[in-house]
Amino acid sequence: MAYRPTARTEATRLAHRERLLDAARALLAEGGYAAASVSALADRAGVATGSVYTHFSSKQELLAAVFRHVAGHELSAVREAVRAESGAAEQVRALVEVFSRRALRTPRTAWALLAEPVDPLVEQERLTYRRDYHALAESIVAAGMAAGELPEQNARLSAAAVIGAVGEALLGPLSPVGERTDPEPVVAGITALCLRAVGAGTT
Repeated sequence: MAYRPTARTEATRLAHRERLLDAARALLAEGGYAAASVSALADRAGVATGSVYTHFSSKQELLAAVFRHVAGHELSAVREAVRAESGAAEQVRALVEVFSRRALRTPRTAWALLAEPVDPLVEQERLTYRRDYHALAESIVAAGMAAGELPEQNARLSAAAVIGAVGEALLGPLSPVGERTDPEPVVAGITALCLRAVGAGTT
């Protein structure tokens, strides 16, 4: 007879899985992917090292799951901020400011999401994460053009330029070997650049 997990054993399995994900998120915030060895993950979660592979086929699969969770949480926060605003300029401002401030508030995690060298499985998640931000920015620019708030432009290209500019501008402030600076001038500078890039206020 095939084994069928009971409600209790399934709850235990899910609890162990969540403990591993929590441990990975904490290690990511402390030292990036380099700090998230299988032994460190198991020790932080309070489980046997071998049990990691009961829940995830590999360390890379676990880290990809963590990336999806953390990146999804950040994207949701940015989308919510954008939805709370009306008008293209204010929505671009919300996207850039909220993304940048949240990244600068948790620099080690943000560095892991944006720039740390990663396994191909995690890199695939990173590409999905970037596409989601590109799509959000493109929808703002397209709506702004339709409403006459932004000048005619290639919405997809402008969106890629905005997201690329934000990521590139944050690399220095987020770098683990960089100096920590006052985040507000950084956020203000990136925001002003992105607003000019899409022509906000020039129509």
